[in-house]
Amino acid sequence: MKIALIIPDNRDEFGRYGDPAPYFGPAPTALLDGFAGLPECEIHVLACAHRPMAAPPRLADNIHYRCLHVGPWGWLRGGYLGCIRALRKALLDVRPRLVHGQGTERYCALAAVHSGFPNVLTLHGNMRRIAALVRARPFTYPWLAARFEAHAVARSGGVICLSSHTRRAVEDTAQQLWTVPNAVDAAFFGVRREPGQPPTLLCAGNILPWKNQIALVEALDSLAARLPFRLDFRGKADPANAYAAAFLETIRSRPWCRFLGNASPEELRQALAAARAVVVPSIEDNCPMVILEAMAAGVPVLASRAGGMPDLVEEGSTGFLFDAQDAAALRDCAGRMLQDESLALELGQRARLRARERFDPPVVARRHLEIYREFLENPAARKA
Repeated sequence: MKIALIIPDNRDEFGRYGDPAPYFGPAPTALLDGFAGLPECEIHVLACAHRPMAAPPRLADNIHYRCLHVGPWGWLRGGYLGCIRALRKALLDVRPRLVHGQGTERYCALAAVHSGFPNVLTLHGNMRRIAALVRARPFTYPWLAARFEAHAVARSGGVICLSSHTRRAVEDTAQQLWTVPNAVDAAFFGVRREPGQPPTLLCAGNILPWKNQIALVEALDSLAARLPFRLDFRGKADPANAYAAAFLETIRSRPWCRFLGNASPEELRQALAAARAVVVPSIEDNCPMVILEAMAAGVPVLASRAGGMPDLVEEGSTGFLFDAQDAAALRDCAGRMLQDESLALELGQRARLRARERFDPPVVARRHLEIYREFLENPAARKA
């Protein structure tokens, strides 16, 4: 089966045009790793970039890659029309049976639905929900992304949802629906747990209002007054962003908090090896990769009940859930993990087993192939 995947090459986003190999982000990369072990499929990955970049013609024996140069007016301010046209032309050469657009944050979903081929898309972030949360002003990026998402969802042949949260958000407009979580980098299954002292809680994610990190710090203030522990943050914090600046000021006077900046995959695995638990306090999140990575590494997760996180964390089995606005509940979950190391180890062991069953790349890739076949056999059917 010949499938085209439209995935952003993040070298373009980060301005790393000299890097020799493409970088697609953890979830698409793990999915491609799964496809690499399925010789019955032929995958063609296509991406757009502002500048020409070196690109290997193959990422695996059955995975081809092509990066297309698109001029400055072909992007957001031009409604991604340049990307859509460039990808449509490239797809005419590939002639896939199906086009899969990865994400509605940029051009991928739009290019898939206007490709001229049968298509599905995956929603990684619910851009309409995020735009509403931040009260996006007209013509800002979140405002435009929300409208592009609505356009793509209504016109795609089907939507792969990472969680029931996303499924509920699009079920009124999507033609077909499937629910499949992301795959996780298999290297996280090899993490050897070595929790240190004092115990460490890890919160990994960019510092953003809907990630709710300031509320996390304030909720744990009274716990820090009576228990020794560290709260480590990993991610990006733009000091020009008002929320990130407020966060950095908030932790400045709290010696038990550390902001350690963005982490490479290897650095994140090291942080997980040393952590007692991972905390995800978001008020909006679809399928946070850090939850999948923590579970694969054998680390229990404390997560809010927002978004798709209740689909991932099993209460009392692989971690604990709390309401994002309930500081006392968050504090209680953290206290249990910090004071009961044996409980944390037990939950972490079960988390790793569940991750292997649900998020292992071959498992997720096989489910995608099943979805492609279902769709191609009956593209007009609406899934219950």
